[in-house]
Amino acid sequence: MTLPDVATALDVEISRVHQYLRDGVLVGLRGADGVRRVPADCVQDGAVVKSLRSVITLLRDAKYTDEEIVDWLYRADDSLPGTPMAALRENRGTEVKRRAQAAGF
Repeated sequence: MTLPDVATALDVEISRVHQYLRDGVLVGLRGADGVRRVPADCVQDGAVVKSLRSVITLLRDAKYTDEEIVDWLYRADDSLPGTPMAALRENRGTEVKRRAQAAGF
């Protein structure tokens, strides 16, 4: 989703979305066209997916780049099962945070 789309989905000003990106509430990447986007799965029912911020913080503390964080969130994990992002969207944040902590070591 483009940043204006995220702002609309969250019902906030675009400046708040920029702040969320700076603060690690959301993670975004620039596409080939240079436009910064946030994975649509990061927003659910008009809010940022629960526990996403904690997971982003844990991975950033482990020196993951934003690209690596997005890759990690969408990489299949047989122990969950599924992807960490799917587990977050299913409110299984504790399991995902444990794996994010382990990923830093």
